[in-house]
Amino acid sequence: MAEGLRRSRFWRSIFRTPLPRNPREGAKAVRSNVFLHVHPPYVKRKALEFSWTWGLGGISFFLLLVLTVTGILLMFYYRPTAACAWEDMQRLRHDVPYGPLLRNMHRWAAHLMVLTVWLHMLRVFMTGSYKKPREFNWVVGVGLLVLTLLLSFTGYLLPMDQLAQAAGTVAGHMAASTPLLGHQGPLGEALGLTEKNDIAFWLRGESAFGEITVLRSYVWHCVALPAAIFLLCIVHFWRIRKDGGISGGEELPGKEEEGDA
Repeated sequence: MAEGLRRSRFWRSIFRTPLPRNPREGAKAVRSNVFLHVHPPYVKRKALEFSWTWGLGGISFFLLLVLTVTGILLMFYYRPTAACAWEDMQRLRHDVPYGPLLRNMHRWAAHLMVLTVWLHMLRVFMTGSYKKPREFNWVVGVGLLVLTLLLSFTGYLLPMDQLAQAAGTVAGHMAASTPLLGHQGPLGEALGLTEKNDIAFWLRGESAFGEITVLRSYVWHCVALPAAIFLLCIVHFWRIRKDGGISGGEELPGKEEEGDA
């Protein structure tokens, strides 16, 4: 079974080269590894065309950069505690120069990023750009979509207003009802799960939405999720070019023209 997995097309789409046995194979391994050679040695001209893409991937990345810059600035005026979060939001609205502009730029960029990533995934699916040899990059894109939704949700909890508390409470009940992981879900009681040791407790850090939940959401939103997204973005952009561009599914031999990167 393991040998069959290593010979599968999906496995070979991830691990392009075996362990190098000579300098030529070593150079090929370097060119094929994102951590050793971020930029590909060449790019096909058609991969640079605007057709079929509508620039949705680039727009999504631009919005990510906007979120990064505005998010760093917002961190100067925010304290991740239940007692201070709402107060800091009010101070940002009324006392900080251009505070409402800064917060609204961050908020609307987050909404637009969720929309553009969804549309980008739809475009990739409708044009067949998830097919060979781009199967692995489709999986990376799905991971980026999930991380985008998690980034948006964790940011939604930080103001500690009524909407945030309602969303956190609903999410906690959903996690508690997860099969095999939540104490209210199927087989939860048989596995010895309680409100003190299930997945909902691990995510919130406590039995109900409160102080520790805000801190955990802040760490996820400002550190863990952005780091994961930028790492996957590097892999995603690199694989787009290595897989022959972004338009179309199966490539027709002899139809692509290669140009220098």
